Amino acid sequence: MTMPVASELSVRLSWHRHLTARGAVVVARPLSLLPPRRLGQVLRFARRGTRPATIAQALGARQAVVTVSARCAGQGCLQRSIATVLLCRLRGRWPDWCTGVRTEPFRAHAWVEVGGAAVGEGDDTTLFHTMMSVRHPSGERP
Repeated sequence: MTMPVASELSVRLSWHRHLTARGAVVVARPLSLLPPRRLGQVLRFARRGTRPATIAQALGARQAVVTVSARCAGQGCLQRSIATVLLCRLRGRWPDWCTGVRTEPFRAHAWVEVGGAAVGEGDDTTLFHTMMSVRHPSGERP
């Protein structure tokens, strides 16, 4: 539910990166409509055989996603986060995918993390209680 910073909207993409980012956004849309349990299963399957993503890789994927999709650049945090992890997956990498809620005021949000730090988020995601996550196996938390 955070708005991207202006620098994210002005990223120039190669035609190949534009097409792959657009493809990730298109695939992320129906995935964002799945029930949470099924979405988790799909993402856990997708992360198999990957290596952990770096902050630069996750941020680059997020910037590409918000560049090609007005929905992802705005209030579509679930679709944006799914598209970001899928775009990283195309390069054999996996950042941690998280969803959570906060109570005062109530808000739900989805984001991507690397090393426990949210990537490209303007708001402090530490205010959110993580409800569901699909983390890289090397960074699983109890």
